[in-house]
Amino acid sequence: MAKTVKPKYLKPIIFASCLLPLARLVWKALNSALGANPIQVITFSTGTWTLAFLLVTLSITPLRKLTKLYWLIQYRRMLGLFAFFYGCLHFLTYVWLDQFFDLHSIYKDVWKRPFVTAGFTAFVLMIPLAATSTQWAIRKLGKHWQKLHRLIYLSAVAGVVHYTWLVKKDVRTPVIFAAVLAVLLLYRIVVLLLARPSRAPLLRWKQSPVSGD
Repeated sequence: MAKTVKPKYLKPIIFASCLLPLARLVWKALNSALGANPIQVITFSTGTWTLAFLLVTLSITPLRKLTKLYWLIQYRRMLGLFAFFYGCLHFLTYVWLDQFFDLHSIYKDVWKRPFVTAGFTAFVLMIPLAATSTQWAIRKLGKHWQKLHRLIYLSAVAGVVHYTWLVKKDVRTPVIFAAVLAVLLLYRIVVLLLARPSRAPLLRWKQSPVSGD
């Protein structure tokens, strides 16, 4: 069977593509095209792309296994870091442009508004993932690294909940995100169940000296 070859120059292309949402926002800001509520536009855009990159990161494992494109795993860390990057922009937009670094107001918001609580939770869960994304951290944490990075599932779930609770009327986009996340989680559950050895007791028949069975 012929080996699948990784396309040349793919990494810089993916890297540049991941910056396009930010470039689009900057272009809109410079051309006064962010509409009547620019803070809301920036908040929604950065939040949506944070969740999108989280789901793309989660899709790498099933895609590489189903398509046999095993080299895709090389881009999972980069995509995950872009999810954190846009998450930082989303969080910074909230604490700076929306709350003006008013810590008391932010605390009340996180405590009293469930959708803010869910979003804050999703972002906080991403911090240890980004902080331990280096090869040095992988070596130091050993087998615990993979356990720690399962937090991405909780972060994605919290992000979808945050988006769903935030949107009051047109819920089509958060529903799509929720459906994609459900498929990705279901895939992992199925793989886990299939990989688990059967624990059903083996029935061993012994010959009886009386009956001769």
